Amino acid sequence: MDLDIYLDNSATTPLCDEAKEAMLQAVTSCYGNPSAVHGKGIEARKQIELARAAVASVMGAAPEEVYFSHSGTLANNTAVIGAALAREKQGKRIVTTATEHPSVALAFDALERRGFEVIRLSPGPDGAFDPMELLGALDRRTVLVSAMLVNNELGFVNPVETIAQAVRRAGAPALIHVDAIQGYGKLPFKVKTLGADLLTVSGHKIHGPKGVGALYVKKGVHIRSVVYGGGQENGLFSGTENVPGILGFGAAARALGSVGDTLARVRARRDELLSMLSQNPAVKINSPKNALPYIVNLSVPGVPSQVLINYLSQRGIYVSAGSACKKGHRSDVLVKMGLPPVRIDSAVRVSLSRLTTAEELRTFAHALEAAVRDLRVKL
Repeated sequence: MDLDIYLDNSATTPLCDEAKEAMLQAVTSCYGNPSAVHGKGIEARKQIELARAAVASVMGAAPEEVYFSHSGTLANNTAVIGAALAREKQGKRIVTTATEHPSVALAFDALERRGFEVIRLSPGPDGAFDPMELLGALDRRTVLVSAMLVNNELGFVNPVETIAQAVRRAGAPALIHVDAIQGYGKLPFKVKTLGADLLTVSGHKIHGPKGVGALYVKKGVHIRSVVYGGGQENGLFSGTENVPGILGFGAAARALGSVGDTLARVRARRDELLSMLSQNPAVKINSPKNALPYIVNLSVPGVPSQVLINYLSQRGIYVSAGSACKKGHRSDVLVKMGLPPVRIDSAVRVSLSRLTTAEELRTFAHALEAAVRDLRVKL
């Protein structure tokens, strides 16, 4: 029997049955334009609002604080650029980290070209930023602080809950943005506990569809839109709503169940995997010990990433080389973490989902052992 073991869930997840059913309903019967005032449009709007409530509930937000976008990237761009432009008159300093996703990092590059000053916090030994370095970077001209909750390549968790206190101590007018795309539905959190003014999530990381994200905007916070059109989603994301995507996202959010209970199960499976991998001295683990257990970044020095990926793929096991959003490029995150080139160039990311089984991970561990034996000899 052919293997089909998917371990690239940080890139995207397979659709859950609940999302499939909701999307089928959207394309077969709930196909009206949500802006229309006839029956079909009103029904589509009703279903969108139910999905909005489901997505909001997972992060402890009010439904009216959540706005659907056409991707997580668009939500991140809007949060970063929209917040900076909205507060430009109060200052032009921005603080972020050196390990952000490209949809945030490149948005800050664009703001630098517009004259903003961007301070990038260095990763510590475990990848996360140092709250004391953050405090030193803040001043009364700081209008935005942005940090991802969970790093998409190594899985380390940033102490984003410390940002709000640091902003208050500095007397800064900064808005706080959290990219929670890799943490949403995997790490229990509430937006108020994090202290976030803005927070981004995405449907296809939780077994929902691609092409739909969401941006939490705290009540009373104003940012500028970077998209112009018909004014959908309170003017933040103009364009006819992706009804099938939104309904699929909502269904996937409802299907999550207890995020904390699932986290415990995934951690147990990850720990079993690490125990098996520890028996092979050729395998080096790059993820810190306290990383979110959904992500395990590892290297087999001497075996290039793509060679190992091809070897496993030919055997029906699918992993990736770092972020799928930077295909063909050496990982900036691993470089900034100070790993030697031989580790960086052989790094692969094994990412789990709540559907990953213990048997699949055991099969992967055995396949990796065979890869070490076969590929290191041939190379």
